[in-house]
Amino acid sequence: MKSPGLVAAVAYDGLCLFEFGIAAELFGLPRPELDIPWYEFVVVGTGGDDLRGLGGVTFRVSKGLATLRRAKTIVLPGWKSPHERPPVELLRALVAAHKRGARLMSICSGAFVLGYSGLLDGRRATTHWRYVDAFRSLFPRVELVPDVLYVDEGQLITSAGSAAGLDAGLHLIRRDFGAAVANRVARRLVVPPHRDGGQKQFIPSPLGEQGRRSFDSVMHWARERLAEPLAVRQLARQAAMSERNFLRRFVQAAGTTPKAWLLHERIARSRELLESSGEPLSRIAERCGFASIETFRAAFRARVGIAPSKYRQQFRAADLPRAGM
Repeated sequence: MKSPGLVAAVAYDGLCLFEFGIAAELFGLPRPELDIPWYEFVVVGTGGDDLRGLGGVTFRVSKGLATLRRAKTIVLPGWKSPHERPPVELLRALVAAHKRGARLMSICSGAFVLGYSGLLDGRRATTHWRYVDAFRSLFPRVELVPDVLYVDEGQLITSAGSAAGLDAGLHLIRRDFGAAVANRVARRLVVPPHRDGGQKQFIPSPLGEQGRRSFDSVMHWARERLAEPLAVRQLARQAAMSERNFLRRFVQAAGTTPKAWLLHERIARSRELLESSGEPLSRIAERCGFASIETFRAAFRARVGIAPSKYRQQFRAADLPRAGM
């Protein structure tokens, strides 16, 4: 089997250690059990020999940016700040590497380095959900896909928040060696070779707070009755307004319609119950005001990105009793 070549992980002052550890574990750890040529791995510094990582860790890097000229794959394990432009020498080295055919993979905020390089312009990309607004503001020419775990654009692979680097890295290994090898690497890491759903399942989705205080009492009243088939006219009556006036003012205050807000609250309540209880899905659907378990499943998948049973498997406490799925 042909060698997959050199993987260079870019280190910088303020290095995100978890993201860097993902790169080292996936591509730098020897894997004699596979009995195939594995990656050559090297760490490349962005300036100076001595660098600092999070938590007061210091380390020395002996390789400089010139090493990127022979790398087949370059990993960007996060970046110190979305608003801090990387050194021009690093950006030029990345552009040159891409031009000669190297693959570039970012983990979490490492997508900002690729964004500053201009290589993502006109392409799809992702990053951690917390950085979505900043990324869109800085790089309007990039088509940001916020809900996925990673985006593969051929030579450019971007992954979402920290642990999604494992998903993107296993995907790259799958591209190089096939599913069987990627599965064995995942098994050694004690992680699934492929995760269902995307980043959406991890994103809290609070609605806008501005101007909502005038509706706090109505919202509290509705949250206490989510199991009931609430209608706009009932909410309007509770607010002592006409239905038309309530609808207009609610949209202005909350930034969404009462119907959409109710669905948001029902999904939020169902997530809490899936995480904290062993109740059957049918009971959770009933408690959250869904007409049927099928309606609940469809709404949950549309909002969260995975089925409620999958969500429960991933997020509920390990000591909870098993429940019907």
